[in-house]
Amino acid sequence: MKKHLAIFKGEAGEKILLGKKTIESRFSKTKNPPFGVVSSGDLVYIKPSGKDIIGQFRVKKVIFFDNLDSADFIDLEERYGKELAVEEEYWSKAKSSRFGTLIFIGDSARFITSPIKLPKKDLRGWVVLD
Repeated sequence: MKKHLAIFKGEAGEKILLGKKTIESRFSKTKNPPFGVVSSGDLVYIKPSGKDIIGQFRVKKVIFFDNLDSADFIDLEERYGKELAVEEEYWSKAKSSRFGTLIFIGDSARFITSPIKLPKKDLRGWVVLD
């Protein structure tokens, strides 16, 4: 089991903790983490951009995609759009990506105070901690 730090924009982290977002997606033009490195059973810390860690979730299942095209994005949006709980403009930005990761969210928990402090100063949206 690995531990990961995931950075979330907007209210995505809160949506996970409230059960409104049951799948997390990450798309990229290159094979950036979490592509190929996250597995079922892993622990993911939830960190809103610019704030402390607010919670965690356990990974239930993962699906990786490579060589994505526009037809794939139409299918992904139709199939998983509700569970992803993203804004409409998310899909137009994602369509330039070739690689994708869908992370199905298992049990989640909110923290009263952040259990760890990580001095992160770069722009990575996903960090493998161990």
